Amino acid sequence: MSLQDEFLNNPEEVRWEGRFIAAKTRGRWEYVGRARNIRAAVILAITPARDVILVEQFRVPLGRPCIELPAGLIGDDDSSADEDASLAALRELEEETGYRATHMEALGEFWSSPGMVSESFTLFRAHGLTRVSAGGGVEGEGITVHHVPLDDIAAYIATCRAQGMAVDVKILTLLGPGILG
Repeated sequence: MSLQDEFLNNPEEVRWEGRFIAAKTRGRWEYVGRARNIRAAVILAITPARDVILVEQFRVPLGRPCIELPAGLIGDDDSSADEDASLAALRELEEETGYRATHMEALGEFWSSPGMVSESFTLFRAHGLTRVSAGGGVEGEGITVHHVPLDDIAAYIATCRAQGMAVDVKILTLLGPGILG
């Protein structure tokens, strides 16, 4: 039986569900996904001075800090289940980084680890950035904001790795051209 046939012939079963994550099976496959169909918004924000805005925060599943693009959940509570993704991106950018954007350009929907996680994210490009606060996220997030010259991103990421930080896969959006040579 092909994987597609196995998918079609076996219903998805939720084995455990918490506030944000659900462990699921379908036939012989095990995977995780977001509870209540929550999605994520990821923001690529580059200042007029060509600094990319990154965030650093400790990630419990990794047991260490991780360097990432700003991001957040869309519709993460029952009162905002139908939240517009671009509005969530605007909110998360300001909360995490202290930057307000005049608008968000959707660059597409992506899946970061499709063999294990059903969660997708919409990648946005922030336009018209203005710094309105220091950022740092909501209480308890412990977010540190970094401004990195776009031309120095590869060296910066190498330094982060050398310091023991994890690097989120979405950073590849910035490293891609350099990797390809």
